[in-house]
Amino acid sequence: MRYLLGLAIIWVGLFASCEDTKKASEETTSIASKKEKDSVISKTENDSVLLKTDSVAISQKSSKNPQTEITNENAVSFFTDYGNNNPETSATIQTQHGEIEIALFKDTPLHRANFIYLVKQGYFNGTYFHRVVKNFIIQGGNSDNVATVRKRNKIGKTYLLPAEIIPGRNHTYGTLSGAKEYRENPDNRTMPYEFFIFLGPQTSSAHLNESYTIFGKVVRGMEVVEKIANLPADEGDWPLQNVYIKGIILR
Repeated sequence: MRYLLGLAIIWVGLFASCEDTKKASEETTSIASKKEKDSVISKTENDSVLLKTDSVAISQKSSKNPQTEITNENAVSFFTDYGNNNPETSATIQTQHGEIEIALFKDTPLHRANFIYLVKQGYFNGTYFHRVVKNFIIQGGNSDNVATVRKRNKIGKTYLLPAEIIPGRNHTYGTLSGAKEYRENPDNRTMPYEFFIFLGPQTSSAHLNESYTIFGKVVRGMEVVEKIANLPADEGDWPLQNVYIKGIILR
């Protein structure tokens, strides 16, 4: 009898032990499953965040306005707005012969804004002082590179700037003016991509005064302008050695 009772007690103990083990195993499995579930949720949430971030980035990229093509119809409004938001009035032209610092005039706002815009678009980088005339002018903003034509086509290949000629403001040593097309241009509109610095005596300025917009003046580096003006050139006034505009710094 005692033997049977002992067996019964052992059997109950083993059963209880198996139940505890089963319960512990189920709890462990449940915890592991919950952790795995949490891990999946966390990963899904993270992926969702990443997708949102990517979506925003893509959305921002796709909503970015393309560069406005400037035309004769929108040039005035475009450069009026651009000039209001870009107040720089100083530019330093970097060449292999030295630097030329120019003050840009506020009372020729369209020309000032156009010049600043072209600088910030990187237009002048790699162009030349392509015309040099001793004791008269040096002219910059053009080149024989295909890249220059491409830049003009992208920015606006046909627009001209309205003249901003200030009465009584004449060409003097170091003045900066916009170049001009002669054909069908009775209003003295300016070619936007080219400019010239005047060196000549007053007797050489009669045909320039009141015909070309003066929108700045050299305040430092006229010795560099003189050096460039005296470089050997061909019959078309193109320097025999290219004079690169390496870059222009605005302030």
